[in-house]
Amino acid sequence: MNPNQDKINQLLEKLDLLLKRHDDFSNEINKLKVEIHSLAISEATEITEIVEESHATFSDFKIENENETTVNQASQENESQELVNIELPQSFASTESISPKSSLDLEKFIGENLINKIGIAITIIGVAIGAKYSIEHDLISPLTRIILGYLVAIGLLGFGIKLKEKYESYSAVLVSGAIAIMYFITFAAYSFYDLIPQVFAFALMVVFTSFTIVAAINYNRQVIAHIGLVGAYAVPFLLSDGSGQVAVLFSYMAIINFGILVIAFKKYWKSLYYSSFGLTWLIYFTWYSSEYKTIEHFELALIFLGVFFSIFYLTFLAYKLIQKEKFDMADIRLLLTNSFIFYGFGYAILDNHETGTQLLGLFTLSNALIHFIISAIIYKQKLSDKNVFYLVSGLVLVFITITIPVQLNGNWVTLLWAGEAAMLFWIGRTKQVPLYEKLSYPLMTLAFFSIFQDWSNVYSNYNAELPKTRIRPVFNVHFLTSIVFMASFGFISFLSQSKKYVSALIDQKKLNTILYYAIPTVFIFSVYYAFFLEIQNYWVQTYIDSKLIIQADGQEYYQTFLNSDLNSFKALWLINYSLIFVSILSFLNIKKLRNQELGLINLGLNVFVIVVFLLLGLFELSELRESYIEQTLVEYYERGMFHIGIRYVSFAFVALAVFDCYKYIQLKMIKRDLTIAFDVLLHTTILWVISSELINWMDLAGAIASYKLGISILWGLYSLLLITLGIWKKKKHLRIGAISLLALTLLKLFSYDISHLDTIAKTIVFVSLGVLLLIISFLYNKFKKLIFDEKES
Repeated sequence: MNPNQDKINQLLEKLDLLLKRHDDFSNEINKLKVEIHSLAISEATEITEIVEESHATFSDFKIENENETTVNQASQENESQELVNIELPQSFASTESISPKSSLDLEKFIGENLINKIGIAITIIGVAIGAKYSIEHDLISPLTRIILGYLVAIGLLGFGIKLKEKYESYSAVLVSGAIAIMYFITFAAYSFYDLIPQVFAFALMVVFTSFTIVAAINYNRQVIAHIGLVGAYAVPFLLSDGSGQVAVLFSYMAIINFGILVIAFKKYWKSLYYSSFGLTWLIYFTWYSSEYKTIEHFELALIFLGVFFSIFYLTFLAYKLIQKEKFDMADIRLLLTNSFIFYGFGYAILDNHETGTQLLGLFTLSNALIHFIISAIIYKQKLSDKNVFYLVSGLVLVFITITIPVQLNGNWVTLLWAGEAAMLFWIGRTKQVPLYEKLSYPLMTLAFFSIFQDWSNVYSNYNAELPKTRIRPVFNVHFLTSIVFMASFGFISFLSQSKKYVSALIDQKKLNTILYYAIPTVFIFSVYYAFFLEIQNYWVQTYIDSKLIIQADGQEYYQTFLNSDLNSFKALWLINYSLIFVSILSFLNIKKLRNQELGLINLGLNVFVIVVFLLLGLFELSELRESYIEQTLVEYYERGMFHIGIRYVSFAFVALAVFDCYKYIQLKMIKRDLTIAFDVLLHTTILWVISSELINWMDLAGAIASYKLGISILWGLYSLLLITLGIWKKKKHLRIGAISLLALTLLKLFSYDISHLDTIAKTIVFVSLGVLLLIISFLYNKFKKLIFDEKES
C-alpha cells in the first residue's frame, strides 16, 4: 500500500469537512443578503456593520481554507467573489459613504463601552463603601448585610442575563459586576462574621468561579473574567479588618486563579493572565516583605507558593499545548518569570529557616524535576512546537547545574543567569529561533555584572580575626561559580564563532558584529580574571596573616610589622600569570584557532604584558634582592634564595611571550609587516633584562657603586652587537638603533657617569667605549660596499 495513502485520506476528509462548512456559511450569507434588502434606510449604520462583519468573517474563512489545502483553489476564489458582491440599495451601497465620523466613533465607544464599565466599577466600590460604613457604625446586623449583598448581586445578575439578547456587551458588564459582589459578600460572611462555615464558603466560591467560567466562555468576553475574577482580588483589601487571616486570603486567591486556569483551556486571553499573574505575586510579595514570620508562616508560605506557581505554570501552557500553537516572546517571558519568582521566593524562605537552609540543593533539584516532568509530557505527547520542549528542557539543565553550588552558598543568581543565557542562545542558534537568541543577550549582561559583583564582594573581605572569611585557594565555591560561568560563556562563544550555526538575526548586522567580538572577549576576560583573583587573594591573605606586634627593646610601646616582601611576590606572580596566560592563548590561536582578529589582539596583549614586566616586574625583583641582602626581621620572615631565584622564573615566561610574538610575526595570518617592531621589542627587552641582571649581580657582589661603569660598557657592547647584526642581516633599522644606543650611552657618560666615577673607573669606561667606537667604525668601513649595495637595492 502506498505509504502516503493514509495522509491523502486524512486530507480528503478534512477537505470534505471544510467544503461542508463553506456551504453552510454561504447559506447564512444569502439569508443576511435578503434581510439587508428588507431593512429601512434608517438602519443603514447597523447594516453596514453587518456587511463589514460578513466580509471579515468570509476573509478569515478563505485564508483558513487556503492554509489547509490547495485543492479547488481557483473555484473557491470565484465563489468568494460572488458571495461578497451583495446587492445593496443604492442609498447605502457604499459603506464608505455612510461610515460614521471619528467623533461619532469616539462617542459610540464612550457611550456603549466605557461608561458601563466605569459605572459597574463605581457601583461595586459604592456597595463596598456602604457595606464598610454600615459595619463600622453597626447600622444593620451582619446577617442582614450579607442577605442584602446577595440580593443586590442576584438582582444585578438577573437583570444582566435578561438584557443579553439585545444588549450583550452591557449585559456582560452587569454579570461580571454581580459575580464580583458575590465573591466579596461570601468572603465577608466567612472571614469577618463567621456566618457560614469554611467548607460552605469555599463551596460557594467554587460555584461562583464555575459560573464565571461558563459566563466568560458563553459571552466570549474578557470583561467578565476581568471584573468577575481579577476584580475579586480587591475584595480582601476593601473589607479587611486587619485580622491577618493569610490562609483564607491565599485560599481565596487560589480559587480565583484556578478559575482562570480553566478558562485557559478554552480561551487565550493574555490581559487576563497578566492581571492575575501580576496581582497574585504582588500580593504575595507585599505580605512576605511586611508580615512574613518564619516561625508562624514557614509551611503556609511554601504551600501557597507551590500552589500559585503550579496554577500559573499550567495556565501559561494549557491553551498553547492543547491548540498546538507556537509560543511567542510574551509567552516565554511569562513562563520564565513565573519559574524565577517561584525559585526566588522558595530560596529566600528556605534560606531563613534553620532546617530549610540545608535543603536548598534539594529544592533546586526539585525545580529541575518539575521542568523535566513537563518536558517529558510535551515530548511524549507531542503537544506543542519543539521550541517549548527545548525551553523547558533547558530549565532542567540549568537547575541541575546549579544544584551543588546552591547547596554550598548563595551564588545561584549568577549561575542561573549564565546557564539560562547559554541555554537560550543554544536554542536560538542551533534551531534558528531569533526570539530565543534575543532573550539570551540581556541574560548574558546580567550574568556578567552579577559575577563581577560576586568577585568584588567575596575577594576583599578577609579578616584575620574572622576565620570564616578565609578563602581556600582554588578549592572554594566562589571559584566553582567562576568555572560554571566560564563554561557557559565558553559554550556561547563556541556557538557564536561556529560557521555551522549562523545567527538567526540576519538583518541586524551591526549587532552581530558587536556580539561576534564581545562574547569571546567576555569569555577570555572571565577565564583570565578568575585565576587572577585566586592568585591575588592568596597573597593578600598571606600578607595580612604576616602581621606581627613586637615590643621594642627596653621600651613600653609596641611596633607592628608586615612582611612587605609578600606584596612584591604578589605583583610578580600576577605578572608571571599574565605572561603564561597570553602565551597559552597565543599557542591555542596559532595551533588551533588561527583567527586573525584574535591574533592581532593577542599580539598587543603580549607586548603590553612584557612592557609591564619591564617597568614593574624588574622593580619588584630589585626590591626582593634588597630584602635578601639586608635580611630584615629574618628571625620572623624568611629571606631565602627564592628572593633571587624568582627572577629567572620570570625571565623564562618573558622569553616565552617574546617567542610567541615572533611566531605571530612569521605567520601569514598576520597580514602586516611587523618585523621592525618585533626587532625593537626583542632588543629592548634583552637590553633591559641584561642591564637589570648586571646590576643584580654587582649588588650581590657588593660592587653596586660601580654599576654605572658596568652599564655604560654593557650598552656599548650591545651597540657593537646590533651593528654586527645589522650588517650581517642587512637590517638598516638595527644599525640605526645601535647608533642611537651609542649616542644615549655617550650622553649618559658625559652628563651623569663622569661626575660619580673615580679616575680609574673613568679611564676604563672611556677606553672601553673608545675601542668599541673604533671597532664599529672599522666595521662600517670594511663592509661599506655591502651596506652601499643594500641601499641601492
